[in-house]
Amino acid sequence: MRIEFLFFLHLLIASVVSGFGTIQHHTRYRTVTVTERPGQISLRSTPNDDDDDEKISNNDDDEVSVNVLGTRMECCCANVRDTGVGTGFYRNGYCSTGAQDVGRHTVCVRVSDEFLEFSKSVGNDLSTPFPEYMFPGLKEGDIWCLCAQRWAQAYESGKAPKLYLKATHEKTLDYVDFKILREYALDGNEADEEKGALDEKRDQLEKLFGREAEESSSSE
Repeated sequence: MRIEFLFFLHLLIASVVSGFGTIQHHTRYRTVTVTERPGQISLRSTPNDDDDDEKISNNDDDEVSVNVLGTRMECCCANVRDTGVGTGFYRNGYCSTGAQDVGRHTVCVRVSDEFLEFSKSVGNDLSTPFPEYMFPGLKEGDIWCLCAQRWAQAYESGKAPKLYLKATHEKTLDYVDFKILREYALDGNEADEEKGALDEKRDQLEKLFGREAEESSSSE
């Protein structure tokens, strides 16, 4: 009986890990679906935040960044307005971050005119192109990786743009509470559904671990 139980536990753990990625016991949402928004190109992987700059730039590592839900981060936008320019600090389409990215360009937003006007008013003109920095200039409806502090500043002023949770890097949580991000999420319903499914799996695991611990104690 004990062997059968351990075998079942092994299969359940393998199923959860393969379907949902690494399980971490904290209060953030979890999600699993990795999809692309219409008209956007998916890249092979996202940079590992702890890698050196050369490795990040070449995007040749096997690790992926994690979003605010605690799972693999999706592509934000790899081809902004058909300019051939990808968003993100590394211009690879992802809101990845690393040692060079002191501004933490980690929030995947859908730009609004209201936000662009606000950003310009506080000294950060995001509408004007800067080809030398591979920056096409933003217009309403563009998808872009915004600095976490800039988003927080816009939120405080009531001008924050909507965002995609599954393409927003977990480092954003150092600046903004998840509950606030959820209020502005364009993919919030998807995240809620995935959270429910993952919570159910997690509850099953916790019950099994608890039962196994009780059996181990009673057999000693």
